[in-house]
Amino acid sequence: KTRHKTYSVEDAVAKAKASATAKFDETIDVSVRLGVDPKRSDMIVRGVVNLPHGTGKKLKVCVFAEGAHADEARAAGADVDGAEDLIAKIKAGGSGVIDFDKAIAHPSMMPKLGVVARVLGPRGLMPNPKLGTLTTDIAGAVASMRLGRVEFRAEKNAIVHAGIGKASMEASQLAENLAALIAGVMERRPKGMKGAPSQSNYL
Repeated sequence: KTRHKTYSVEDAVAKAKASATAKFDETIDVSVRLGVDPKRSDMIVRGVVNLPHGTGKKLKVCVFAEGAHADEARAAGADVDGAEDLIAKIKAGGSGVIDFDKAIAHPSMMPKLGVVARVLGPRGLMPNPKLGTLTTDIAGAVASMRLGRVEFRAEKNAIVHAGIGKASMEASQLAENLAALIAGVMERRPKGMKGAPSQSNYL
C-alpha cells in the first residue's frame, strides 16, 4: 500500500498544477480532513470565505428581489433577477429555468421562496443567512460572489471539498487562496473543541 506523501503548500500546489494536463483549464480542488463528528449538531463546520484571487470561474448570479432591491441587484451585475414571476417559472419547472450558479435573496422574499425550497435546496441554491445569501446588502452579496466567494461544509466523512482556483493561475495565487480557505475553515471550529480541527489537507 502506498502511503500519502507530505508536501509543503508551495510544492503541493506546483505538483497539482503539473498534473493538470487536460485540454481545458482544470479546477484545483482541495480536501480538508477534519477531526470532527459531523453527525453531531454541535460539531458542524460550515461557512463561506472570499478567496483573495478568485476562483477563476465566471458564475451566473441570481437575485430574488423586487422594486428598488431588484434595481440594486441589476446595478451590481446580477445575471438574473426576479420575484414572483421567477419563482413561478421555477415552480413550474422545465429545462433551462434554473440557469444560474448562485442565488441571493432579500429577506422580504423568503415567505414567497418557500414554495420552491424543495427545488432550490437540493441544488444548494436556497438563500441562507448563515451563508450571506439572504441579506439586505444585495450589492455586497453580488460583489462577494464575483470576487471569488466559496461556500464550504464538512460532509458525512468529515471532509471539506472546495475549489481554490484554476490550473492556469499563478502558483502563488493558488497558495494564497488555499491559505484563505483553510483559515476560513479554522474560524468555524466547533465551540469547546480542543486543538486544531484540521487533521490533513489534500490537493
